[in-house]
Amino acid sequence: MIDPPSQILIGIGANLPSAELGSPRATCEAALEALQQEGLVLAGVSNWYKSAPVPASSQPWYVNGVIAVQTAMSPAKLMALMAAVEGRFGRIRGQKNAARTLDLDLIAYGDTVMGWDSDDPNGLTLPHRRMHERGFVLLPLQEIAPQWCHPVMKLSLQEMIAALDPNQQTIPDE
Repeated sequence: MIDPPSQILIGIGANLPSAELGSPRATCEAALEALQQEGLVLAGVSNWYKSAPVPASSQPWYVNGVIAVQTAMSPAKLMALMAAVEGRFGRIRGQKNAARTLDLDLIAYGDTVMGWDSDDPNGLTLPHRRMHERGFVLLPLQEIAPQWCHPVMKLSLQEMIAALDPNQQTIPDE
């Protein structure tokens, strides 16, 4: 477990196989190594979960997890690094909510709050604007940071999990 005020939290997910690595889970595990090779220090790693696509679609289910890292990079530089890693793993950005070989999301950067008063959908928002609606973020997050509290909404993880849409499907990937 890590200290809540210093948590930099990253969501990792994939639902398409990689030509080089195979299964989405293998890709997510390789992404952990790639992020460490880029200088991020892992402070916590959740178990992997399977989740139905959100919003619901005919896409394959995702493999998801959350990691806590330490870095001196700014949020913007960290986002650029994450986008570069996604690209190396075959991520092609196109249609919103499209299936992907790798998805890295900056969930929270310590207690930093930014972008919540902006209408720019492409601007950086911290914590992640939709994290509180995503079981595939909240369930793994509670493993590594059970005391985390949303700095804007002032909700605990337990409160956000209790408020999840009951039709969302997120299960441990055994």
